[in-house]
Amino acid sequence: MSYSLLTYLHLSTILPAFILGTYLLFSRKGSPIHKLLGKIYMLLMLSTALITLFMSAQLGPALFNHFGYIHLFSFAVLYTVPNAYIAVKNGNIKKHKLSMIGLYVGGLLIAGSFTLGPGRLLNDWLF
Repeated sequence: MSYSLLTYLHLSTILPAFILGTYLLFSRKGSPIHKLLGKIYMLLMLSTALITLFMSAQLGPALFNHFGYIHLFSFAVLYTVPNAYIAVKNGNIKKHKLSMIGLYVGGLLIAGSFTLGPGRLLNDWLF
């Protein structure tokens, strides 16, 4: 699969995840709509993390000529989403809440800010 196709797939999952995640962060918790949108958000985040694993690092050092530092966020998402889901199913709302805030901040805000750095594709597109 070409890098540009993977890029468009990634954007098609991460942009709605950002919108949903922002809404969920500030909306009422525990409602049926929160639960439904939360599941969609988790699936979008898992999808985007899996997609990025097929995208090779374009900047900096790469492990196995493929994985860069930014891939650490993908692995963190693949760990955090199932744990947050299990936590809420087991009634551990505090762990779920902390996991979801960490997912939003780390997986969307921090990782997203790195994609705006010089030499990155998104930086080239936007600036």
